[in-house]
Amino acid sequence: MNKRNLAIDMFRGITMILMIFVNELWTVHNVPHFLEHFDTWEDGMGLADFVYPLFLFAMGMSIPYAIDRRYEKGFDTRSTLLHILQRTLALILMGVFIYNGEAREMAGSEPLYILLYTLGFFLVWNMYPKDWKPARWLQMAGCVLLLVLAATYRTTDGGLFRTGWWGILGQIGWAYLLCSATYLLARPRVWPLVLCWLFFATTCLMGSEMRSGELPVGDNFLVEMAHALNQGNGHITVMALGGLLTTLCERRLTHAKWGIGLAAAAVLGILGTLAHQGWIISKNLGTLPWCLYVSATAVALYTLLRVLEARGWTAWFKPISVAGTATLTLYMIPYLFVALWIVTEPSVPAWVAGWTGVGVVVLYTAVCVAIAWLLTRLGLKLKI
Repeated sequence: MNKRNLAIDMFRGITMILMIFVNELWTVHNVPHFLEHFDTWEDGMGLADFVYPLFLFAMGMSIPYAIDRRYEKGFDTRSTLLHILQRTLALILMGVFIYNGEAREMAGSEPLYILLYTLGFFLVWNMYPKDWKPARWLQMAGCVLLLVLAATYRTTDGGLFRTGWWGILGQIGWAYLLCSATYLLARPRVWPLVLCWLFFATTCLMGSEMRSGELPVGDNFLVEMAHALNQGNGHITVMALGGLLTTLCERRLTHAKWGIGLAAAAVLGILGTLAHQGWIISKNLGTLPWCLYVSATAVALYTLLRVLEARGWTAWFKPISVAGTATLTLYMIPYLFVALWIVTEPSVPAWVAGWTGVGVVVLYTAVCVAIAWLLTRLGLKLKI
């Protein structure tokens, strides 16, 4: 049986905490710029530009463990594929509901909509006790609630429930589907996955405007294929497959894993520098230099966490471990605060600025983690 990889839990937990932190910085005056998202054509990246792709990378790292564990438990390929499709659908639906809530164009009770879809998520995807009979009825009630919300959703201009850009969870869902299906077909071989990574790295280059403001080869079939698979210009798959390949490569190494991990991070950084000669660093455009620099950071961070795990230096993670083991639950907590913010419409005091404001956001993040911990203790934990 595959042993649980604590380093991945730590990686995912750190990323989730950073996501909550950077997503709340909009409430702070005069935030240090290196903590924020950089503008589309600014040619650079702040802390906020690392978080989402690191989440994709963490998701990719988990795929081989999850799928191989199912086979070890006796599940066949057909049931595993069905499981992948179910998880994909859950992520896409959550992402689309959240996207519609964030559209800020709703006619009427947006806070109520946020609270109700959050309730629906917990009813449908809560981790109920095994063989608990009321669970099926609660899940059915959650499905009905979400269907009613989708059917009755209206924007101020009369628009209906829609997909938009799928939301963060939706994009993760599409990347998860492609990476999991590819791994399922390729295992135990690695080279098809390498080819897949190269394909999407190529579409990322060909689908991103160069420094000159022009596409390198204009509209083309490869980029259109990436868009058809809901992978954008390919950048989300580059990140997710990067995580998947990191896990597979580590498994095949018998010695010098940490040194090779740091060397791989250096190589990715060099490739990012080379790509940077023709393309800017831009999270909004999903350019390849941005992907490669984040990948280099992800591999280096994961290697460090593996070292800490091997030496037993992991006590620091225990207070925040819920972020790595109940990640989806923690992800939903800030939306409850968003609903409260919309109802109360508070004004941000002038003193919530600069590093003082950043400290307030750190405290807010800690409160979210504490609430997630409390919810898991009460038996409320999202699991798809």
